[in-house]
Amino acid sequence: MLEGILWIVRTGAPWRDLPSRFGSWKTVSSRFYRWRRAEVWEVILAELQRQADAEGRLDWSLHFVDSTVVRAHQHAAGARHADPSVEALGRSRGGFSTKLHLRSERGGKPLVMVLTGGEKHEQPVLSALLRGGAVKRQGRGRPRIRPEAVAGDKGYSSGSVRHYLRKRGIAAVIPAKAEHSPQQAFDRVAYRERNVVERLINRLKQFRRVATRYEKRAANYRAIVTVAAILLWL
Repeated sequence: MLEGILWIVRTGAPWRDLPSRFGSWKTVSSRFYRWRRAEVWEVILAELQRQADAEGRLDWSLHFVDSTVVRAHQHAAGARHADPSVEALGRSRGGFSTKLHLRSERGGKPLVMVLTGGEKHEQPVLSALLRGGAVKRQGRGRPRIRPEAVAGDKGYSSGSVRHYLRKRGIAAVIPAKAEHSPQQAFDRVAYRERNVVERLINRLKQFRRVATRYEKRAANYRAIVTVAAILLWL
């Protein structure tokens, strides 16, 4: 059954096209949605992150934030009694789309994923990316959530973003826009590592069910992305 779910995520095929060797497509899809409602996928991802942190494989020195537009298939529209904004559907330059916002640790593994409509700007979503991703510590202690520094492109450059990070003791590795005064403390060496999150986006989009959104409900699409993230942690 798990192999059937992974086959769907990898190939992007409709549930009805699931090969018979995986069993009934209704049974497999039903299990996927039941686990989504029970937040099983989130629990698995959180446990993988906890194990990685306990083994020293989760780097807190520098995290990266970025976003990518995911084209929504025509089948993603039309959910009953659904508000497109609530279902993270909108229209951007790429057309009918969803925007996937990501926070990555320094090693290129996904920590937090947030969905919005395709036209949504990155800055209002930054706080959600930094509030999520709390990783439980081994034994006692409060979960760790804040990195030492955050790197993002010029889309995150604003006084409000820098103030938000400074207030929480997080260094901003964000280049200034042309119309803004240059940042004297800007860490160019650390910023060169930002391709880590861009490569992460490319790896996630190798899963065709992530690269194109077919799900009508944002919760279902987020579960698809979470399954892909789990595979990248394994």
